[in-house]
Amino acid sequence: MRAVRNIWAVTKRELGSYFSSPVAYVFIIIFLMLSGFFTFMVGNFFARNEASLASFFLWHPWLYLFLVPAAGMRLWAEERRAGTIELLFTMPITVWQTIVGKFLAAWVFLGLALALTFPMVITVIYLGDPDGGAIFTGYLGSFLVAGVYLAISNMTSAMTRNQVVSFITALVLCLFLVLAGWRPVTDMLVNWAPAQLVAAVAAFSIIPHFDSLQRGVIDSRDLTYYFSVIVFALFTTGVILRSRRAS
Repeated sequence: MRAVRNIWAVTKRELGSYFSSPVAYVFIIIFLMLSGFFTFMVGNFFARNEASLASFFLWHPWLYLFLVPAAGMRLWAEERRAGTIELLFTMPITVWQTIVGKFLAAWVFLGLALALTFPMVITVIYLGDPDGGAIFTGYLGSFLVAGVYLAISNMTSAMTRNQVVSFITALVLCLFLVLAGWRPVTDMLVNWAPAQLVAAVAAFSIIPHFDSLQRGVIDSRDLTYYFSVIVFALFTTGVILRSRRAS
């Protein structure tokens, strides 16, 4: 019970820090503008002539590549740069509670930004009779993709006090998760790599798991993938912070 209170305290503190500066509002505005641009302009929403949000969710793994590392790069890098991380470790709270609290605060913030895209849902309902289940699972998949990217950004932020380095490292790692299962990449690997290696690389990809949820299918294997990556990245964050603390 005490652990839950500690996590909640950290989450509340971090979430408040997001909205105490204009950065959070700028982030939300940029996210909403880019979501609209990719959906209606690039995704040809109206030309598809179908009542679905496929053109909306299609771009999220790519859109999050830049936005999520930007939101997560400050989580630990800022604490290290300002020297407040030592003070944080002296408080009556464990490292993992702090990690989980910070992660949840940033994930809730991203979830709020995603929730503000509800006009998309209203639009597609107005234009036709969409599959509500597919819309729900699409949002769930988008939220989980953001969580995976954020956990990786959390890890890279713990590695360095430089936020730019954290951002670039997280972007590269998240890009790997996207490209690993991208058809042009797997087709290229097939030409010179054994099938087992191609399958192993593709297994790390976030795209097949996201595509499955977009179609309205909730598979336990997809959920296991998302939460496994999140837990692994947060566990690695803890290892990095403990090693820094010991040194």
